Amino acid sequence: MNYTDFDKTSSYKKLAALAANFRGKEIFAKLDEARVRSRNVPFGAGLTYNYAAKKVDDAALAALRELAAEQDLIGKYKLLLDGEVMNTGENRKVLHHLLRGQLGKDVLCEGKNLGTFYKNELERFSTFAADVHAGKITGSTGKKFTTAVQIGIGGSDLGPRALYLALEQWARKEGTAKLAARFISNVDPDDAAAVLGGGDLASTLFILVSKSGTTQETLANELFVKDKLSKAGLNPAKHLLAVTSETSPLARNSGYLDSFYIDDFIGGRYSATSGVGGVILSLAFGADVFKEILKGAHESDRAALEPDILKNAALLDALIGVWERNFLNYPYTAVLPYSQALSRFPAHLQQLDMESNGKSVNRSGGRLNYATGPVVFGEPGTNGQHSFYQLLHQGTDIVPLQFIGFAESQLGEDVDVEGSVSQTKLKANLAAQIIAFAKGKASDNPNKNFEGGRPSSLIYGKRLTPAALGALLAHFENKVMFQGFVWNLNSFDQEGVQLGKILTKQVLAAKGSSSGDSALDEYSKLLEV
Repeated sequence: MNYTDFDKTSSYKKLAALAANFRGKEIFAKLDEARVRSRNVPFGAGLTYNYAAKKVDDAALAALRELAAEQDLIGKYKLLLDGEVMNTGENRKVLHHLLRGQLGKDVLCEGKNLGTFYKNELERFSTFAADVHAGKITGSTGKKFTTAVQIGIGGSDLGPRALYLALEQWARKEGTAKLAARFISNVDPDDAAAVLGGGDLASTLFILVSKSGTTQETLANELFVKDKLSKAGLNPAKHLLAVTSETSPLARNSGYLDSFYIDDFIGGRYSATSGVGGVILSLAFGADVFKEILKGAHESDRAALEPDILKNAALLDALIGVWERNFLNYPYTAVLPYSQALSRFPAHLQQLDMESNGKSVNRSGGRLNYATGPVVFGEPGTNGQHSFYQLLHQGTDIVPLQFIGFAESQLGEDVDVEGSVSQTKLKANLAAQIIAFAKGKASDNPNKNFEGGRPSSLIYGKRLTPAALGALLAHFENKVMFQGFVWNLNSFDQEGVQLGKILTKQVLAAKGSSSGDSALDEYSKLLEV
């Protein structure tokens, strides 16, 4: 397989030439029913990607098709599925797709079939969750567990939390709600204290998530929880379980009810469909609901194998994003779900995208001379409309937008006000924003003038179900993967988080004396470290 820096490809030069003479606003002047209808790409679990309001024409799409072939994006995806080493920084396979179903060859490591290993872990924690629901596994006083609290940070928190919140109300409506779930992530003790305050510790099960078993923030919060349990007269070992690797100090440890395993081939920000997300989601909603998430993700993964970019939603989304980032020079992307259930989904996508493709060197460590991952942010609509949309509509920077919307609400509870129910108002706002951003509105009053020409895509479906949520999650994972392949990045390590950890250890080890850096020491003094 040939791995080439993006600016060394013939496609790069062709796209740059197209961008030099590109007139994007003309596309939006012609945005009509036919364009909207002709630019829909289904990708699984009833979800469709629409790119009618993207600033891309047929010539650019043709060049992007050539780019996909020149960088062999589908071929690289297949290698990843087959278990090739794709995390070059850490010399590891990348196997989060295998968690939700096999699309490539059997993947073996030291004689172990990893697909079988992941299936076995899925069944182990599914059985554990069922036993908790049945009251076969209880806390130290014999009380049934009613609440599960996940202790983890980064990928051990953001993805699972986003998925839980996305389905919390759906599960209540569908009658599948089992345990309430809460999350402790920040090492700030106020976080843990707030989560534990007022709760019944005797009926609370804690899930410690750390692949290495040495994550500083997570272990500090575990000790906080253990202290609270002990002071309440409870045995912490009867209230804790671990999600970790088989080689960590948490594995097969008598201090936990049980341990469920992942391995180094599952990156933190890609781990929501492993035991990292699966244990707490199975406890909260039942294992069958979690398996529906996996099913939807698998459908989306399979759709991402389609070689025609106009029939492959994740690949097309990725390529249009490259066009916007590298040739239209847009450095930001906003994710705007018109669903309150997806309130934390943009936060998860921040980590997914920015930790994966926030790189300035290629797979081999060579310096890059072109832009890579964008800054990602977002909030649910319509809240964002009354917050940062002012800048999106009339600011000096053009920010590509990714809207997400559903025909039906999750609960079906609504009220008619002034001739329409709230869900209809929500959808009307979404449709209106797409057109307002694209077409704008001229005015003689400069304060009321909307230039338009601001691109957006729309992912839409009937209702946010577990399968639709899984497909949505996998869509963005695969989009980020394809963009990493285009930019010749290693999208699967995160060395950028390490330096701060090292300096933190220096401060803590110094214990008030010199850390070796006078500025670091002075900042520590200001904060009374």
